Amino acid sequence: MANSETLLTDRRLLLIGPQDNCLIVCAPLAAGETVLVESVTVRIPHAIAIGHKLARHDIGQGEKILRYGAIIGSATQAIARGEHIHTHNLTSDYLPTYTLEEGHSYVHQH
Repeated sequence: MANSETLLTDRRLLLIGPQDNCLIVCAPLAAGETVLVESVTVRIPHAIAIGHKLARHDIGQGEKILRYGAIIGSATQAIARGEHIHTHNLTSDYLPTYTLEEGHSYVHQH
């Protein structure tokens, strides 16, 4: 780092590229657990599985989500630092995003 301040992040969270605004979860995170995200303590409200994304910092609605230095989609709502990033608050800019909600199902169109 260029400055003397060292930002600490839980080692179960992986930053792939320096410009990314999300971190990759490398070990399951339990509901109610606290983790450090760049020296800020955040509480995990819901369990998050390996491979999912967590906000590195606050992300505004409509802001692009960067993972591996590439845009993977846009935030459909404001996302707070440490919040789970997934289909409930992220839409792909390139492919349809499908979710299965109670009473709905995906039907493939030929």
